[in-house]
Amino acid sequence: MKKLIALFTLLTLLFCCGCGTKAYRNTDTFFMMDTVVTISADCSDSVIKEAFELCTYYENMLSRTKEESDIYRINKNGSATVSDETIALIEKAVYYSDLSEGCFDITVSPVSSLYDFNGKTMPSDEEIKEKLPLIDYKKIKIDGNTVALEGSQLDLGGIAKGYIADKVVELLKSKGVERATVNLGGNVYAFGDKNIRIGIRKPFSEEIAVTVVSDSASFVTSGIYQRYIEKDGNIYHHIIDCKTGYGVVNDLSSVTLIGESSVDCDALSTVCMLMGSRDAVKLIDAVEGFEAVLILRDGSIKVTGGLMLKNGVITAN
Repeated sequence: MKKLIALFTLLTLLFCCGCGTKAYRNTDTFFMMDTVVTISADCSDSVIKEAFELCTYYENMLSRTKEESDIYRINKNGSATVSDETIALIEKAVYYSDLSEGCFDITVSPVSSLYDFNGKTMPSDEEIKEKLPLIDYKKIKIDGNTVALEGSQLDLGGIAKGYIADKVVELLKSKGVERATVNLGGNVYAFGDKNIRIGIRKPFSEEIAVTVVSDSASFVTSGIYQRYIEKDGNIYHHIIDCKTGYGVVNDLSSVTLIGESSVDCDALSTVCMLMGSRDAVKLIDAVEGFEAVLILRDGSIKVTGGLMLKNGVITAN
């Protein structure tokens, strides 16, 4: 377990520096959903176990690589009848596609699946150009519980972990848990304490760039440094620009969203990364209930209107 926790510290984009004033009664860590998941709570072993079982349940439902998942079946067959929850999540993703005017698009799979970030191999220009026309969220057709695609494929990687984090928190609260932290490798949801301190990593470093002090909330980070391939001095990362098929190039290194809904924070963090800092700040300032911390490629930090940055610490304005 100690080795796994050390791996967690290296892999995650965002991690707790000091959630709460005392240790949790129970904690456990597993590798799942292609990341390290840690759940800490004042609860019994059985509740922690149930929380991890819920993570597995949703991973088996929403993963594009697990056979028999709803998303795998849609992608393989071109259409499939799926669960109410899968429908709701796809509809949520389409909402953010509309909001971002297509910057956020869950039909990116034909291109994103060409990259092997673990093996550090990337597709050729020709392969990307061939698949680009398949990216178009407007090809998603929903009729009741049946989802059909017109030659494209779905990838919920930009929204699913946030959805799962919300469901885990919902479960814990239904079991009477009053204090917990759920960390899905960059998606952190902490509740039950005042002045929770969350450290946001400096891009391409293990150092803390800035600390956020907040009450119970979801904190979701998207960044260019979690999964990437370095080639000829360039960084090709996993946040794909749907117009080019390559990792988006703008002034941002990372964006951390803060709000009560992890699924919305998850989608919005990706949307902001795709937009660039200027448009991202405008968007979040216009959306009620959310704030953002943006780290630019030059190392500078921007925050949205409801936050204040002073001496490396961010608090409510």
